[in-house]
Amino acid sequence: MGTASGIYKQVTYKEELTYGVLPASAAGQSIRRVSSSLDMTKDTYQSAEIRTDFQMADFRHGGRKVAGSINGELSAKTYSDFMAAALKKNFTATAPITGASITVGGVAGAYTFTRAAGSFLTDGVKIGDVVRLTAGAFNAANINKNIMVTAVTALALTGLVLNASPLVAEGPIASATVTVVGKKSMIPQSGHTDKSFSIEHWYPDVPTSEVFSGCKVSKIALSLPPTGMATCNVEFTGKDSVTNAAQYFASPSAITTTGTMAAVNGVLRVAGATIANVTGLTIDIASAQSGEPTVGSNTVSFQAAGRVLVTGQITATFDSTALRDAFYDETEISLYAAFTADNSASSDFITFAIGRIKVGGASKDDGEKTITQTVPFQALLNLAGGAAQATDLTTIAIQDSAA
Repeated sequence: MGTASGIYKQVTYKEELTYGVLPASAAGQSIRRVSSSLDMTKDTYQSAEIRTDFQMADFRHGGRKVAGSINGELSAKTYSDFMAAALKKNFTATAPITGASITVGGVAGAYTFTRAAGSFLTDGVKIGDVVRLTAGAFNAANINKNIMVTAVTALALTGLVLNASPLVAEGPIASATVTVVGKKSMIPQSGHTDKSFSIEHWYPDVPTSEVFSGCKVSKIALSLPPTGMATCNVEFTGKDSVTNAAQYFASPSAITTTGTMAAVNGVLRVAGATIANVTGLTIDIASAQSGEPTVGSNTVSFQAAGRVLVTGQITATFDSTALRDAFYDETEISLYAAFTADNSASSDFITFAIGRIKVGGASKDDGEKTITQTVPFQALLNLAGGAAQATDLTTIAIQDSAA
């Protein structure tokens, strides 16, 4: 028996068909990580008897439970299953808009894409979506570029190119296709999913396997620093753990190979404006789970779902009063963020669309330095969104180019 080394440790997961029941061992998915701290713990009880020998005569184990997190660097597809579980909706594609006649115009930061007929609104394009012109006899400067939508009407999209490369005015271009890239998930109005996973830690150098069952996502914490890699920390609450000398998910699918996101590559829009003074952004998605112990069982047989709450924090240099005034005046604003794996025109990306937030503070630091302000926020259900509207009827929507 060898000594376990973290570099050999493998983490694999698979969605369960029944809560707390290990799924079939085929088709597990290996996952990239910086660390995985999942572990099984037990409640313990000590005897309270008063004894004349001054000692304790019994100590017992009680309920079993799983807790911990998988922490990693943000990349397209890698954490999409867990994001969908937190939001309680599978990632789904928006149907591409085909056979359109599109005219490209506008200026950098506000390019326009005007169609001759039909409706972008009824076709489901929303503010914050990233689209591409994927078919049609477009100039090479216009085709297959990631364009973040900043405004939508029936006949026109306004948007900016994520890597800031220029577009060329042209058109109308016949038989064009506009594609909302990848897939989207959001907190839905109905039909909420209730997913659980079995997650394996395989230590080949021991060798031993620990499979944690009934793992439900309880929180996703996204951190987007001004320098360095964007990170994603997924917290779980689970039911139980089983061990084995052999790997349970014996032939898992390989880890994703998409590029890691860095906040220096991307776009952040707050209150309808693209801003460049942000020194940090965090987004927390709390998907509450709770279970009650029962007599005769050492595990919780069911975890009840609670609300999905989205909070976050912006830190920014104090060169504008806009964020401060949003706090002072209790003004509701929006936040749209897109982060890319590199600076190419069709890079993989992940976007976060929050159509309605309320700021909870605007404190400022001090010193012989650039003054920064810290702006916590609470995301709210965007009641102005919905079908054939410019925004989604949800608290947060996530678009993943590779999901």
